Amino acid sequence: MYLTPEEEKTLEGEYGPSLQKAIEILVALGDIYGADRLIPVKSAQIAGVSYKTIGDAGLEWISDLEGKVKIPSILNPAGMDINKWEEMGIDPAFAKKQQQIIEAYAKLGIQTKCTCTPYYLEGFDVKLDDHIAWSESSAVSYANSVIGARTNREGGPSALSAALIGKTANYGYHLDEMREPVIAVEVDCELSGSDYGALGYVVGKTVGSRVPIFYTKNEPSKNEMKSLGAALAASGAVALYHIEGVTPEAVRNRFAKPDERIPVERVQIDEVYETNKDILSSEIITVGCPHCSPEELEEIAELVNGKKLQKEMWVCTAREIAEKYPDLVERIEKSGAKVVCDTCMVVSPATNKYSSITVNSGKALAYVPSMCKVAAKYASIEDCIKEAGVIDES
Repeated sequence: MYLTPEEEKTLEGEYGPSLQKAIEILVALGDIYGADRLIPVKSAQIAGVSYKTIGDAGLEWISDLEGKVKIPSILNPAGMDINKWEEMGIDPAFAKKQQQIIEAYAKLGIQTKCTCTPYYLEGFDVKLDDHIAWSESSAVSYANSVIGARTNREGGPSALSAALIGKTANYGYHLDEMREPVIAVEVDCELSGSDYGALGYVVGKTVGSRVPIFYTKNEPSKNEMKSLGAALAASGAVALYHIEGVTPEAVRNRFAKPDERIPVERVQIDEVYETNKDILSSEIITVGCPHCSPEELEEIAELVNGKKLQKEMWVCTAREIAEKYPDLVERIEKSGAKVVCDTCMVVSPATNKYSSITVNSGKALAYVPSMCKVAAKYASIEDCIKEAGVIDES
């Protein structure tokens, strides 16, 4: 792999051991995947933030690093709401370790905004064909598919290395030829809302890490595409998908329809809603995986208006979004629901104390049973709120 003289100096350790280790990681990945060079990236999003997932070993590794990131960089969700951790029932010892992780990242110049939806935030609004180094699976899917930016599904160390160097190895989804669809998904029914998360949950299991192109009966919204991509990445390992006539590269490139095709019928979507249907009453209801957009917060605020919820309900979103729309937060929390920032039901240990959970996310449905050891069932946002036990006070 070609390196510039400056990159060679970094690799030889002239700029210190932290940058040397960072470029060693990037070069090793480049060698494995046949990259020709390193390329500049516009921003980085770094996984490996929750103490639940990285533990003491991860904290020690991050704390030992020195230097400052060279590009705008942001964090994946942490294991708790930084301000409301006691309200979530987080153990003080966990909270202390979690805060140390965030402080260690801050020391490197990384913005301590913990979210899986960086594309909603100022400074991370990437554009078509931008090269980036993001690591959270749903964020990668959204950036590649809905925006048409270019990123591999980075691991935490490689995304952090890209942030410190300002570059990543030129392979995978940074290349035109790797972005072409190889399997067609033919959807024979109209879909709306949480149906798209169910679609991703079904299709991800079949396509694995390949690039699918969807042929749908109707055009999904960006929020629906967010749900689709998150579920595809969780039940499978899809980092890029296209929708014929909808997503930017499908519109621009007019891909030929792949020979391999899989049909999806309404009955397959309905079966996702039947998952764990024997759970008659979940202990907690959670929405916002990926984190809620302003439009989704508005929808929830409308649905709970004049109502009082009887069960614990979390509405997860980015702190910057919650602070930008305090009226929506107030309207939601007036119902008894909690707007939770910085974290989600998948990476927080607070979820583990429940035996059952209702989600409106195909991603959460795929991850919660294995990562949290909690039985999960799937529902639309409207049914999630009904599950919370609504009393109409209007």
